[in-house]
Amino acid sequence: MQGALELAQQLIRRRSVTPEDGGCQALIAERLERAGFRCEPMRFGEVNNLWARRGAGRPLLCFAGHTDVVPTGPLAEWHSDPFVPTVRDGRLYGRGAADMKSSIAAFVVATEIFLQERPDHSGSIAFLLTSDEEGPALDGTAKVVETLKARGETMDYCIVGEPTSVDALGDMLKNGRRGSLSGRLTVRGIQGHVAYPHLARNPVHQLAPALAELAKTQWDPGNESFPPTTWQVSNIHAGAGAGNVIPGSVEVDFNFRFSTASTDAALMQRVEAILSKHGLDYSLSWVLGARPFLSAQGKLAQTVLEICRRHTGRRAELSTTGGTSDARFIVEISPEVLELGPVNASIHKLNEHIDLGALEQLPRIYLDVLRALLP
Repeated sequence: MQGALELAQQLIRRRSVTPEDGGCQALIAERLERAGFRCEPMRFGEVNNLWARRGAGRPLLCFAGHTDVVPTGPLAEWHSDPFVPTVRDGRLYGRGAADMKSSIAAFVVATEIFLQERPDHSGSIAFLLTSDEEGPALDGTAKVVETLKARGETMDYCIVGEPTSVDALGDMLKNGRRGSLSGRLTVRGIQGHVAYPHLARNPVHQLAPALAELAKTQWDPGNESFPPTTWQVSNIHAGAGAGNVIPGSVEVDFNFRFSTASTDAALMQRVEAILSKHGLDYSLSWVLGARPFLSAQGKLAQTVLEICRRHTGRRAELSTTGGTSDARFIVEISPEVLELGPVNASIHKLNEHIDLGALEQLPRIYLDVLRALLP
């Protein structure tokens, strides 16, 4: 599986900080076209996407992922250039090594080997790639799915190469994700001198009891597939910058990660009821990042779980934890979606990396999935 390492290195060299693709998709499309795929670039706004398909029959197995990466952070704190793939101490280092250029490389190499073995395989194989997963995710997979849905093109199975593993490759797979709902709350008071509080109204003091109630509220108990919904404050800002001024307003950013036991509408209603109960003069704006979803545990999950156990010796946990992923869009046109990729401990961090052993195992797992689902 040396080819996966070589391709991962080629992809890491391409600077593809979101929403840039850096030529990654063109490189992949060239290889896929040689393997008999019909490649269809789809550009929406500033975002490059690729839909590639080989075959017209069913079932259709799709490999999905993103070629964009997050910014590097302070370059001086990397032990090697993040865009110069470096093998050191049994690991491949570089931005995107774990999230998720190695998975894409493993997809491609596994597919090439499979097609050499079975050029007349049953069903179809597809690739869905975007450069807008780490960004707003507006012109990426969501738009591709809209396009495919409009022309009646659906999938039977989809594997997303997100880094789902926790301690070792294959110890956790994702078959669903929590929803994400963000709010920006502004509470208005009256600015004044701290020595004359009776002439002012401190919005921080007014907000504090409501904030305490929001923090201790149990939003739901979760269910068998999801942990309880959580509410977290991410930012608070108030004050004029002087130590003797009562602020005129306070701004709070918060986020729900919510399960299927709650709806975004119900959560918004409950928050606003608490704020109103405390008599606050406030305004509140909402952004729904994603609704929760749960994929069917059918043939895809059973197959991948068994193949992972066979290759790694581990019984993988099916989980819905973590952040959002593009699987939330793909599930609209694929009844069975599963996320499987390398260890996520270094993603979005300095010195991102993947173990070379995992980079060798991953294409073998994907290859056996192809063999099992497309005989």
